[in-house]
Amino acid sequence: MKILEKSFFLALASAVLMLLFALPASASLGGDVASVHQDQAHVKGTLKTTSAKAFTVHEINASAKTVIKEYVSADGKVFAITWHSQFIPNMQQLLGSYYQQFADAAATQREGHYSHRPLNIQQPGLVFQNGGHMRSYYGRAYVPAMVPQGVSKDDIR
Repeated sequence: MKILEKSFFLALASAVLMLLFALPASASLGGDVASVHQDQAHVKGTLKTTSAKAFTVHEINASAKTVIKEYVSADGKVFAITWHSQFIPNMQQLLGSYYQQFADAAATQREGHYSHRPLNIQQPGLVFQNGGHMRSYYGRAYVPAMVPQGVSKDDIR
């Protein structure tokens, strides 16, 4: 019976990971501001830039009611990303070099749980939170060490 449960978990985990690659997304977490325009072209979206006191938000609006916000520090690095879409975005593209850390943490969190509950990863090098339901997915990811001084996690929305 244990082998059957393990096989079921592996099949479920594989299906969840495949869903994570459903929609082309945008900039890589930790990447630089130059990637914003490439990402805008990739998702065929429009770009709106808003300045805040310690960072700039580059908002890309694309099809399927997709909104991806890239938070860029004064030194030109993407320290946070948020999304809201009808589809789960491509986490490998969104998270870039942080993807493996995310995938490992997600697999550990899902171990022994067969539900589709939201992920809430709180690690020193990566915070990842997501949620939603069919046709309405949202989330955010940020690197705590890269968040500019004076910016709170509540500013990343």
